[in-house]
Order: sequence, then C-alpha cells, then structure tokens
Amino acid sequence: MVHVSEREQQLPDIVIEKLLTLMAEDKSVLSLGPGEPDFELPRPLVAEGKRLAGSVNHYSPPGGRLDLREAIARKLKKENRIVHDPDDIVVTAGSQEALLLASAVTLDVSEQVLLPDPSYMAFLPTIELLSAQPRFFPLTAENGFEPSPDEIKKRIDPKKTKVIIINSPANPTGNVIRKKVLEEIADLAIEYDLLVFSDEAYEKIVYDGARHVSMASLNGMKENVCTFQTFSKSYAMCGFRLGYVAAPRKVAEAIKKTHVFSTICAPTISQKLGIKALSLPKKYTDAMVREYDRRRRVIVPRLNEMGLSTPNPKGAFYTFSDISSVSKDSKKFAFELLKKEKVAVVPGIDFGGLGKTFIRCSFATKLPIIEKALDRLERFVRKH
Repeated sequence: MVHVSEREQQLPDIVIEKLLTLMAEDKSVLSLGPGEPDFELPRPLVAEGKRLAGSVNHYSPPGGRLDLREAIARKLKKENRIVHDPDDIVVTAGSQEALLLASAVTLDVSEQVLLPDPSYMAFLPTIELLSAQPRFFPLTAENGFEPSPDEIKKRIDPKKTKVIIINSPANPTGNVIRKKVLEEIADLAIEYDLLVFSDEAYEKIVYDGARHVSMASLNGMKENVCTFQTFSKSYAMCGFRLGYVAAPRKVAEAIKKTHVFSTICAPTISQKLGIKALSLPKKYTDAMVREYDRRRRVIVPRLNEMGLSTPNPKGAFYTFSDISSVSKDSKKFAFELLKKEKVAVVPGIDFGGLGKTFIRCSFATKLPIIEKALDRLERFVRKH
C-alpha cells in the first residue's frame, strides 16, 4: 500500500482546487476567481522573449543572475527605500518559493509563526509542511482588515515565536497597512527579536491615494525583515514564475544553499525578462491599475447593493464580501452558486476560519464578464 505522509494528509483542504476543476469541465462558467492579471504580457517583453529564445537553455546561479539582482537592488532602493546589497537578494521561481525556502531555513519543528486570519491561502500550508506551529491573529471587517499590534502582541511566546507574517496590499482583503501600524509591529519585532516576513506581491496595485510602505524601509528594520516581491502581478508575468526575497545576509545565504536542493534556480529566460521588465516605463503597470480601478468602482457598489457587505479594497484586485445575511457557510454558498448560476467565486474559508462567512471575488477579469457574473450572483442572492 502506498504511504502518504501524515504531514501531507493534514494540509488544509482548499476548495478552490475543486472549483477550478469544475470550471475546466464547464466552459460556460463565469469566473470571479482568478488570482492573476488578465492582461497580456507587455509588448517589449514579448519582443525580448523572442530575441532571447535561443540563448537561455542553461542554468542560472542558485541566488539568481547578478545582473538581475543588481537591477532588483536598484529598484528596492528607488521604489521601496530599502538599501540591500545584491548578495542579500535571492531570485526564485515565484515569491511563493521564496516564502517556502525562507521558512525552511528560519524555522525548526514546533517553532511558532504568527499569521493573519484571513490570509493568503499558501501561508498556513507552508508552515505546516515544515512542522512549525501556526498561531493566528484576527483581521476584522470592523477594523478594515488591518492587523492589530495589540492582538499580535498577545500571541507572542518569547520562547517559541520566531516569525510574524504580514501581507500588504493583502490577498484576500485588499487592505493596505498604514505606516503607523507597520511601525508598531516593527517595535514588537525588535522587542522580541523576531523576523517579519513581508509579502508585498501587490505592491504596485493601490487605489484612492493609498501608499504601500515596505516594512524593511522603516528605521532599523532591515535586519529583521524578509521582503517578498514578484514580477507576476506588476508585469503580468505569472507564467514565468519569477520572484525574489531580500533578506538579512545570513538568511539569504541559507536560502541560496537550500535553493540548490529545490528548483536549483529560477528559469533563466524569466530572469533575463525580469531585467527588461524593471526597465519598462511606469505606463504599463499604471494602465493595468487604472483598469482594475475602473472595475473596482463597478463591483464594490453592486455587491453592497445585493446586501453582501463589501469594504472598498485599497489594494490588490479582490473584494472580500460578508455573505452572512445570505449564508453562514461560504463553501456551500460557492458550490451552489457554481451549480445554479455558473459563477465561480472563492469561499472565504479557504483563507482561514474567520473567512467562513465571506467570499472573495476577483476583478482581474474583463468588465463585461464581471457585470454578467454580478447579474447572475444577484439573482442567486435574491432567491435566498
């Protein structure tokens, strides 16, 4: 009999996987589930990919190509106000791999990680795969889904806690953490000598004058923060699997060493395209953000008109709606909606226990599809 590890069997059962399978089998489904830009690759990157195609068939160094790491270091200094040497940067196959590797080299069995609930669905499985101990701090709609430093402090065990995970702009809630709150969390990290894993995948996607601040840019915090960023969202490069982490030197060196035993390196063609992406004018990303904002201004009012309480997201491209007036079970709600109206949304339970009565809708899809899906969703809600 084939043995599957107990560790794997205890991983959370993510509903989105089943929904994606059902969607693939039925092309009439309208999806509000995508977690990736619906835009084409910027034309300069298409041209660069064609130019590079015959010369990128070799491995890159495990830490990433030096020319890319130098470009990232310049980007971090200019855009994020983080001063890192290229040797502090490790390029990976997406920022999710960087998160896994950073967790592997900083956490031992039973050591504790504090993470938000609700939060990005990969955080918890990453911790559990390494047999570390998750402990959740709540995010509430009443508080705008912003982390509470007081709630974080209550959960710190001076002997066990090693890492705090933050995500801003956030998936699934769309919250952008204010600088004042980041500073209070930073004080806790210094006081208890903790690492902060700062997931900044949606750093460039913000609205209504919201400002993304990188935790590592705060005074004295660079040696306590691992900053995770990606090319996926800002440049519509999800399929190229290119991300990176900027970390304290000791952590970066450990990640490079471990990288050899995972994917060895990020794809060479992706790394070379990454250099080109960092040289692109802002107009490409700005155009995406403007279109997301246009869609946001349609989807949020419609959801609220249906009675699904939906805060206006300040970043990313998701709404996180309270469906408790209709259903207390987001999983059941999502499957019934898919079956009866052919609309796919992601149940909030996938993001943590406090998401049980929420659904996530993505507006990273064309506006006519969003509008048609909202009509079907409204019809479904009215029948309940």
